[in-house]
Amino acid sequence: MTALAGQLTPDELANPRTLIHPDLFDRLAARVAVEENIPLSDAERVMEQALAFLAACALNPGAGLSPSEQVDVGWHTFLTYTRDYTEFCQRVAHRYIHHVPADTPGAAISDPAAVVGATVEAMRAAGLPVIADLWIPRSECSQCHQGCYDDPKES
Repeated sequence: MTALAGQLTPDELANPRTLIHPDLFDRLAARVAVEENIPLSDAERVMEQALAFLAACALNPGAGLSPSEQVDVGWHTFLTYTRDYTEFCQRVAHRYIHHVPADTPGAAISDPAAVVGATVEAMRAAGLPVIADLWIPRSECSQCHQGCYDDPKES
């Protein structure tokens, strides 16, 4: 597992599921499968992409990266395991990666497709895997996704 943010190993970049203990990965994927009523293999793909997304956030602090609706499900699931998530953030990013929905009344919300596109670009630039079909918007809305993004740039 990684020692410093920005210094993820080639194995971690190629396979982000190695960023967490295999038992935790299995628990997270199983929860996504049950809660989303999807096959376990699909839930594992969601969690792999959520971890890749979080690794990209660790490597790009303040970039305002945003997950797709499907990948956001994995992030939300990981967030509910607060101790594990906090430990992950400190170990991988040396900071807490906040989930900041961009739904402030009156605030301009960035085009989600453009923000997600920038996230995919950042992931690819870092050498992280991108499962393209998980980054394409679904036809139905998520109850939460309002242009969610990682830590905003500090003013």
